[in-house]
Amino acid sequence: MTHPIIADLEARYTAKKYDSSKRVSEQDLAVLIEAMRLSPSSINSQPWKFIVIESDEAKERMHNTFANKFQFNQPHIKAASHTILFAYNPHYTREDYAKVIDADVNIGRTPAENREQAFGAYAFVDLNTDEAGNNATWTKAQTYIALGNTMHAAARLGIDSTPMEGVDADLIGEEFKQELGGYICDVALVIGYHDSTEDYNAKLPKSRLAQEHIINIL
Repeated sequence: MTHPIIADLEARYTAKKYDSSKRVSEQDLAVLIEAMRLSPSSINSQPWKFIVIESDEAKERMHNTFANKFQFNQPHIKAASHTILFAYNPHYTREDYAKVIDADVNIGRTPAENREQAFGAYAFVDLNTDEAGNNATWTKAQTYIALGNTMHAAARLGIDSTPMEGVDADLIGEEFKQELGGYICDVALVIGYHDSTEDYNAKLPKSRLAQEHIINIL
């Protein structure tokens, strides 16, 4: 099949070794960040924060969060161009959703007189919130939508990436406590450009199951 989207996804793979001499340009990073911001979420809740680790100081802080486990991912932090933390709000509230509604009112998407009516969609949050006010399972799921969108945007820009659930959420929570503000990071995305001589995964053929094994068209 010949199509730009398919070409993006055929070319994209998980980089295993990065070229520390190469950096993502400011222009491409700006496009990637905007693509991330434009990611869809259930009821347009946007229950996330994205922390972009760029400076040497921030990279050192992130590097330190691998002290206890997942050391196999640690080298990526300093070798790659950037690391993006995908964090979610574990206690998404009506007040959080009000920010979305008020933004919609300000741009004219929702008429001011319909503001209270717009809260009807919040029922989806209630369905996924326990008695303690925790809805982390639901909000975490939204961050993976943004992760997938960002990975495709990176592929379109010719930027390599490595999604990592192999991160220490507890140590990230401690090291980036101020930036996270109560949000939780269970997954991060490394971006940059692979080392053409040492990244073994770059040379391997694409591995996916055939359509007949996973697709049913009824």
